[in-house]
Amino acid sequence: MKLATTLPIIPSLFALLLAGCSQTAAPPKREATTAQVAPAEELAVCMVASVQPLATDAGVAAFEAGGNAVDAAVAAALTLGVVDNHNSGLGGGCFILIRRADGTLVAIDGREEAPAAATRDMFLRDGEADPELSQTGPLAVAIPGALAACDLAASKYGNLPLKELLLPAAKIAEDGFAIDRVYAGKLAASAKSLDKFAGSRAALLKSDGSAYKEGDILKQPDLARSYRAVAEEGTNWFYGGPFADKVARWMADNGGLITQADFASYLPVEREPLETTYRDWTIVGFPPPSSGGVHVAQMLNILETFDLKKTYQDNPAQALHLVAETMKLAFADRAFWLGDPDAVDVPRGLIDKGYAVALAERINPERATDVPGHGEPPAAAEDVFGKKHTTHITAADSDGNWVAITATVNTTFGSKVIVPGTGIVLNNEMDDFSAQPGKPNAFGLVGAENNAVAPGKRPLSSMTPTIVLKGGKPVMTVGSAGGPKIITSVLLAILRRLDFKQSLAEAIAAPRIHQQWMPDVLTVEKKMPPEVVDQLMAKGHKIDEIESGAVAQAIEVDENGQFVGVHDPRVPGRAASGTRPRK
Repeated sequence: MKLATTLPIIPSLFALLLAGCSQTAAPPKREATTAQVAPAEELAVCMVASVQPLATDAGVAAFEAGGNAVDAAVAAALTLGVVDNHNSGLGGGCFILIRRADGTLVAIDGREEAPAAATRDMFLRDGEADPELSQTGPLAVAIPGALAACDLAASKYGNLPLKELLLPAAKIAEDGFAIDRVYAGKLAASAKSLDKFAGSRAALLKSDGSAYKEGDILKQPDLARSYRAVAEEGTNWFYGGPFADKVARWMADNGGLITQADFASYLPVEREPLETTYRDWTIVGFPPPSSGGVHVAQMLNILETFDLKKTYQDNPAQALHLVAETMKLAFADRAFWLGDPDAVDVPRGLIDKGYAVALAERINPERATDVPGHGEPPAAAEDVFGKKHTTHITAADSDGNWVAITATVNTTFGSKVIVPGTGIVLNNEMDDFSAQPGKPNAFGLVGAENNAVAPGKRPLSSMTPTIVLKGGKPVMTVGSAGGPKIITSVLLAILRRLDFKQSLAEAIAAPRIHQQWMPDVLTVEKKMPPEVVDQLMAKGHKIDEIESGAVAQAIEVDENGQFVGVHDPRVPGRAASGTRPRK
């Protein structure tokens, strides 16, 4: 399995590289390829990493056709909506984080929105939240934002028209592709639910209702027609034309709330990226409604008070204990404080360095401790963020454009709904609201009033696209899929690369931990060394072992001035590079 690929880039643009990149352990087995290129003034270079080789190839092809890293990332994201639509697609949402060649930072919020007819108690039956209503079927669907966000990114910051990024994906949908083991497994697990909806059954299951198996060719003619319609008619076909009309009529016939007006009113939002520091680096994250950007910053602030490098060298389990306790504190704050900044006050004090010191003082280095509830960040009412299942794609080019896109339809195949004739999987992002404040959602996350359902509101998200800078220059980008484990997997990738001095491939492949406060359990991947798990148990952690958690993608500039692209070995993805003559 190909984990990493490296490609020389322009040294003058990336002279400021990651410091201290020496490895402390043998890297995981992998194939690394180095492409030989002509002098930098003759060639432009791009690296793309995603969870699916066809999507990575689409990104590389977009760059080679004259695009930049934005075009490459958007092309990959749109292609994932065909070959990985159990995770993401036009019927879902996304966050797009961009560091442009001129150094400016951009955050495009394509998060889904609740329909205008949504109500706070819409998922309650006899006074209790019914999770089936928020996870499957018409009420689970929020207004999709992914297409609008991709269109904004490509038209404003890319080089190619959206049409050129859509048509290759349409061809794959039309011709079909061989589904991999991940897709086959997701399809088998969801077949019973997909079979409940005629459009989903026709698009994704065999004629007898059974699931396609690994290696089978899946053709999606309806999805191909939808992609071609957007390519020819623009996004208005989706938000103001036939698609919106078809979805609205289906919703009216099946007890849903979404109307044509909901689609017509949707707009992506450009927000101010969240910038914080960690030791010698600047961490650029996504602001609310992402909780990931806030809490990665908060956790790094807490961990900055510890000498993690030395602790990890002396005792890896001790370092992971500190990280686990930090996760617990951050997720307690997440449950209470986070929500859509356009609807509720989300305090900036969560990323205050002084507040982090106070939280760090609550950590017992020797024992796991109970965290009864959230903390109290400074100026929580006055200083707030400005109001105005998932996959991750990364891309970077030699002009200095770096892009991180995290996209989702929430859980596997979203709401399980495909409106007949469209081929587009609709999300179940309404489950990311607190259907009943204080009660867990599909991921076990507990939310409070700040994330309650309201018309036009965007649900809280764990998506965490991240870019790391040093001296103002990008040196690394990372993001992940996996519900709340997105946040902790991004944190661990940063810590392992910057503090533990592991290679990027090691940092992504290494076994992970996850602690989300409620339930008070430390999730540990089974590949974690047994002696580390035993030491964590001895410190009082309640351990839940799992096969695999989140799935991450990353790109960095290494000490030799090369792009290194890494895809997570937990799935059969790809990191690949492309070149083209400079204009």
